[in-house]
Amino acid sequence: MTAAFVFPGQGSQAVGMGKALAQAFAPARAVFDEVDAALGEKLTATMWEGPAEKLTLTENAQPALMAVSLAAMRVLVAEAGIDLRRDAQFVAGHSLGEYSALAAAGTFTITDTARLLRIRGRAMQQAVPVGTGAMAALLGLSFEDATAAAAEAAQGEVCDVANDNGGGQVVVSGKKSAVERAVEIAKAKGARRAMMLQVSAPFHCALMKPAADAMAEALAQTSVNPPVVPVFANVLAKPISDPQEIVKRLVEQVTGTVRWRECVATMAGAGVTNFYEIGSGKVLTGLLKRIAEGTTGSTVGSPEDVAAFKVSRGG
Repeated sequence: MTAAFVFPGQGSQAVGMGKALAQAFAPARAVFDEVDAALGEKLTATMWEGPAEKLTLTENAQPALMAVSLAAMRVLVAEAGIDLRRDAQFVAGHSLGEYSALAAAGTFTITDTARLLRIRGRAMQQAVPVGTGAMAALLGLSFEDATAAAAEAAQGEVCDVANDNGGGQVVVSGKKSAVERAVEIAKAKGARRAMMLQVSAPFHCALMKPAADAMAEALAQTSVNPPVVPVFANVLAKPISDPQEIVKRLVEQVTGTVRWRECVATMAGAGVTNFYEIGSGKVLTGLLKRIAEGTTGSTVGSPEDVAAFKVSRGG
């Protein structure tokens, strides 16, 4: 097995995502219906008709992105005969995508995953008053230099490394004033670009502690099964399978660094040569090229992608 199935995080959402899958495949429609029922609302209406501002709200974007990923995954099972236990060495997801990966691997039901991500999205949004926190992308710095810039910028305030995305793309998160200082320090350290991001909250930093507490409570009330294939934990950059550890790492992930560069590099080092990005967009496939040379990445988020996948697998 030389394949890994990876699942995108926030930022990959777009109005219309998943609609063609639903129109073409009954298994996809079933997933979207299940997510709507779990949330007690037509999230699919927001996904397919917008407005974009409503879809981008964290509490909507997180379950919506998971829904598209799981719809695509169900279609691959039905149309291409994919069995993760047989066909994948690992699964992994970026931030909320870790929940999609776990659902694909059978750790959570789709219904429970939708509810967990609605709770997670709301809790992350409400953890910090709007305007208090911020995030910034530091481009062209090593992870070590970006971490040093964040530490120097803190000055008693929160300024943490939120995402190590690979290809010299590191995101910092925390108190707005500290993040603004980090941007200037990064420029002085030779960053190619350093810019504030248009986000609704400072994700993956210590300010998210109230959201981590909310997830600990929600996960404690959720059935957690061992995944059929090891799942990479964002905060460890290594695969895990024990349900208790999965819960622990998901709680840590709310305030911890998404170590995506290391996750991909470790998977490649363990023999993965083909990465399949399942769901909306192609952000992770773009990052892959800068992290693991010699590997191939392809996306599966549309009926055309499903057809191409089947051809590539000789089906």
